[in-house]
Amino acid sequence: MIHAHVTTWFIAIILLFVSYSMQKKGKQKPAKITKMILRLFYILILATGGHLFGIYASSLGSGIFTSAVFWKALAGLWVIASMEMLLMKQAKGKSTELFWIQFVVSLLIVLFFGYVVL
Repeated sequence: MIHAHVTTWFIAIILLFVSYSMQKKGKQKPAKITKMILRLFYILILATGGHLFGIYASSLGSGIFTSAVFWKALAGLWVIASMEMLLMKQAKGKSTELFWIQFVVSLLIVLFFGYVVL
């Protein structure tokens, strides 16, 4: 299940860049299609991540809110939210610098918890 989770978020990051560049070039229809596919991958990320969270949380017992698994899950939700906000702001023609910073910071936090702490 870990491989499925890593594969889905890796593809989602690629789709984010593809969709962002298509929107930037003014190709609205292909950008909309890739955004819909990206949203499907959000669901897959949440499903595989939720399954992994359940496996790790059941082994931890009552200390779930103090564990790295809980904070990684929250940071993972932050990554998905920042990806979606980034594309929405760009579609509206607004500045995306803050959302790129949020995306990078949240992704680094998730990678830290996923590969260093856990």
